[in-house]
Amino acid sequence: MALPFDTSVPNVARIYDYLLDGKDNYEADRVAARKILEIEPRSRLVARQNRDFLRRAVWFLTGEMGIRQFLDIGSGLPAKDSVHQVAQSLAPESRIVYVDNDPIVLAHSRALLTSSPEGKCDYVDSDLRDTENIIKHAAETLDFTKPVAVLLIAVLHFIPGKDDPWDIVSRFMAAVPPGSYLVVSHATPESFTDTANIGKLNAVYAGTASSGVTPRPLSEISNFFSELKLIKPGVVDISKWRLAAWPAGKGPEIVNDSGSTLFYGGIGQKP
Repeated sequence: MALPFDTSVPNVARIYDYLLDGKDNYEADRVAARKILEIEPRSRLVARQNRDFLRRAVWFLTGEMGIRQFLDIGSGLPAKDSVHQVAQSLAPESRIVYVDNDPIVLAHSRALLTSSPEGKCDYVDSDLRDTENIIKHAAETLDFTKPVAVLLIAVLHFIPGKDDPWDIVSRFMAAVPPGSYLVVSHATPESFTDTANIGKLNAVYAGTASSGVTPRPLSEISNFFSELKLIKPGVVDISKWRLAAWPAGKGPEIVNDSGSTLFYGGIGQKP
């Protein structure tokens, strides 16, 4: 049976899976990932940091903020402690909609839909630029008259400036009611001592089935939250965001042992 995607072309979701020591990747993905690690040896570390940031954010929003609806855009391949697993472990009635436009993720989406009986999970096959389509289909599962957490984890840096990622985020937040939250993690170039490495990384990503990558400085990442109330400690190194939000015994905390910030992240609430 033919696969619905070309395994000879590296894929961002599968590269990320490889960096997380997953098994859903092919030789082309592993070759690309090794090139990325040669250019930026901290890439495996930051992949783990992103997963830990996601876990802490969902645990915090479910346990402390009482959120019961999540829209995870650019969800990627299923991994340990996916959004529905974390949220429904605290509140089984939680509803989650995953969004991605990657055939490999669609092929594995069944693993993202194993909801608790009390809650519900769904998957929308769509590019994050198509906000209207995403909201339309997500509304079949989520109630947009009640607060929703919009998750954009390690995805906005794949949107070039010409596509105005800030406007995309604004459109999503305009669709959700007051009391909703935005969660963002985003690559930054600020830790690169050799700026030529940014171009080298971009060349690798440009050869994938997705696109190039656009790391952004703290000021531009902070602008995603310009109309929101930032949750303390604000937009910070993702490895340092509310470490206590993930309870002891639930897994190792990943600290930033690189000595510099790789990704920034934060959470903002719509007034």
